[in-house]
Amino acid sequence: MGMHRLTRVTMGVPNVAETIAYYSDFGLTHHGDGSFGTRDGGEQLRVRYAPRRQLTELGVGVDDADDITRTASRLERLGVPGGTDGSAVTAVEPVSGFVVRVEIAPRIAQRPVPATPYNGPGRVERLGRAPGVLRAAPIRPAKLGHCVVGTTDLAATTRFFTEALGFRISDYIGDRGAFMRCSADHHNVLALAAPVNFLHHTSWQLDDIDDIGRGAAAMLDGHPERHIWGLGRHLAGSNFFWYLKDPAGNFSEYYADMDCIPEDELWTPEVFDGARGLFSWGPPPPPSFLEPDDLAALMTGQHAPSR
Repeated sequence: MGMHRLTRVTMGVPNVAETIAYYSDFGLTHHGDGSFGTRDGGEQLRVRYAPRRQLTELGVGVDDADDITRTASRLERLGVPGGTDGSAVTAVEPVSGFVVRVEIAPRIAQRPVPATPYNGPGRVERLGRAPGVLRAAPIRPAKLGHCVVGTTDLAATTRFFTEALGFRISDYIGDRGAFMRCSADHHNVLALAAPVNFLHHTSWQLDDIDDIGRGAAAMLDGHPERHIWGLGRHLAGSNFFWYLKDPAGNFSEYYADMDCIPEDELWTPEVFDGARGLFSWGPPPPPSFLEPDDLAALMTGQHAPSR
């Protein structure tokens, strides 16, 4: 697979300054002008003004010019409008209208994180206090893992990512969602059937479950309204999770321990049943996670412009 990761996500929001402050608190490194970096992935988030919250551009990394040529040929063969300059090819997702930019980008080289020793019945692997409770440094997400989009035409959005761009299907949530990957991670894009096109959430990798808890605790200190859902463990993807909400209404997820699929032959997609397929354990998803509170406003365009 020439594709190997998401490079960045660009979100449009009506309240740019507040949203920038939130993602600075979230642990991303602000490079100025609403551009943020992760520890291992470089610049991976851009916050820009838009009259309503939305995904405006999604970047996908490939290895070389041959991958660009193959993607451009696939788009042309399927009649999907796009353009290329040799180092990147762009195409417009046909339902939501956001731009996908497939670009030559270096693969992320992540240093191995030392395994956290856990004691268990009849098994003492560490002595003294657990390392996770001794950490004091603020958490910093290692990379952008995936984004989730609501779409009014799930079949069309799924076809665009799989047939036009070359993503692979990992799992399904009934007939309501498709987990798709462009890397060895279980999913890089999840498309969900929705009454309006919108950005549901972005997801950011942390080292382990202790950093998820530490990051969420820091984000909620003095800001309990940021909490949405967690702590828990997903069924599809198997990752630990905690979801928070930014000031524009987008959800942001801390995750760790995602399933990896290095060879397509070693994986068979499953169909999970409804919302129960979203989590193995943890509190059930709140109604506002499945149907965000501002969906009606997004459908009627009632978000007031601000900066």
